Amino acid sequence: MQRFFDILFTSLALLVLSPLLVPIAIVLRLTGEGEVFFLQDRVGKGGKVFKLYKFATMLKDSPTMGTGTVTVKNDPRVLPVGRFLRKTKINELPQLINILKGDMCIIGPRPQTQRCFDAFPPAAQQAIKEVLPGLSGIGSIMFRDEENLLHGHADARHFYDHVIAPYKGALEQWYVKNQGLRTYFMLIGLTLWVVLFPKSTAVWHVFGTLPKPEPELARAFG
Repeated sequence: MQRFFDILFTSLALLVLSPLLVPIAIVLRLTGEGEVFFLQDRVGKGGKVFKLYKFATMLKDSPTMGTGTVTVKNDPRVLPVGRFLRKTKINELPQLINILKGDMCIIGPRPQTQRCFDAFPPAAQQAIKEVLPGLSGIGSIMFRDEENLLHGHADARHFYDHVIAPYKGALEQWYVKNQGLRTYFMLIGLTLWVVLFPKSTAVWHVFGTLPKPEPELARAFG
């Protein structure tokens, strides 16, 4: 049943958003490095690697530069137009193609690069591989401002691997355990809500059983 809603909502979204997506594609083609899409290997269901679509917001060689697959605030690898697309999350919209292809669904664990996936605890890795990754989900909602969380840390990779990844993994385990149509629709609603109200802490009121973050993250989550 969830697959039915994925296809329905994704088809409607592509139809409604086409007047926005086409001009963005043209602007990207005419600026930066001339690339429209950025395809990156991500870990999917069963550990299978697939190509994830995004609008090109960073230099093509970004994965081999600086902090690699971890992006920080004011990252110099981000292109000028890319800053707006990343801030508004518009850069993620091409993943609607991944949903139609069956690589992803609307709600699920956020698909990770192999390096970031390997930073998750083994139990979280196993849980994540049980389901399709999602365009949005509890991990995406909670870490919607991840670049700011990493800002100011001398070793962003270390902070991601030892603080962010374990908690993000715990959130995704919570999702796998609590998945269902009710959770599906509530997470879609919360995704739209935090786009409109980025500072909202509504997620804590909607899902009272979420795992609690460590002190280093607690303040960031209100």
